[in-house]
Amino acid sequence: MSNSLFKRLVSDRWGDDSDENGVRTDGGTVTESPATGATTTQSDRSWRDSEFVRSLPFWLPPALLMGLFVYGAIGWNAIISLTEWEGFGTPDYGSLDFSMYTRMLADPSFMAAARNTVVLLVVFTVVSLVAGLLIAILIDRGIRFENTLRTIYLLPMSLSFVVTAIFWAWMYNPEIGLVNVVLRGIGLDFVTTAWISNPQTKLAAVIFALMWQFSGYCMVVYLAGLRAIPNDQFEAARIDGASTVRMYWRVIIPQLRASTMSAAVVLMVFALKAFDFLYVMFGDTPGPAADILATMMFRQAFSNSNWAYGAAIATVLFGLALVVIGPYLYVQYKRGDL
Repeated sequence: MSNSLFKRLVSDRWGDDSDENGVRTDGGTVTESPATGATTTQSDRSWRDSEFVRSLPFWLPPALLMGLFVYGAIGWNAIISLTEWEGFGTPDYGSLDFSMYTRMLADPSFMAAARNTVVLLVVFTVVSLVAGLLIAILIDRGIRFENTLRTIYLLPMSLSFVVTAIFWAWMYNPEIGLVNVVLRGIGLDFVTTAWISNPQTKLAAVIFALMWQFSGYCMVVYLAGLRAIPNDQFEAARIDGASTVRMYWRVIIPQLRASTMSAAVVLMVFALKAFDFLYVMFGDTPGPAADILATMMFRQAFSNSNWAYGAAIATVLFGLALVVIGPYLYVQYKRGDL
């Protein structure tokens, strides 16, 4: 009998028992369980085919780039603020301390810039929200040329800070600027002044110009919120005899909290980024009346070559941005929107 025929007969007679007992048909022993190998192969295949692995080429490269050039740069800036580096040579990382922050707290120019930043942040946000809400209510009540007015109010939002600063620098010109020309035309000559040269009006002029640019954005956000409120609530308030002012104050405006929060966060972020506007209008020396942390940081780092001091101011500015954005992200997380 041939060898192949003998193996086939043995396999047909004792093949099942030999497989269960781990004995090969040729008399040897099985060194690895076939079931374990199959399970391992199947597990590896399922891991390779998982959604996480398949999505790696799409999110991993941008995540690495962002980690290096954004968060890595923020971390390096924080370390630089602990040195005394002046921009020349290599920073001395062996002697890290908080001397720049101590110097910052004793610097009157820093305190003035911090005060102006907070005033700009709060007043600009509140005024823009109020103006945007009033315009949204006016448009929502069905006035004529609604689409045209909505476009006109939103148009300044499309302009950059550079364009807005050049435009309002001309508007505030004490001789030929439109602001003073209009005031003289209506007999208010005593009100005219050099708006961006007078320390008493400089910051107010900046806030008004920024409000003009961003109130249209608030209008769109509030208008979307108003249009989402059912008409039944308006009708119910009218039936109860509520006046228009009382209806909006007690019924409508409380339902615009989400719109207010989202618009306020955007406005505060833009207020912290107002460096472009101030730099075009005043250069890097706006003076104590209009200096903010962003312009002071630029001046110390690039004009005075105090890189460590500029890095410390930038770190404080970054912390202020976290204070603004952090509560909003927390609320969104608790709502399940993140």
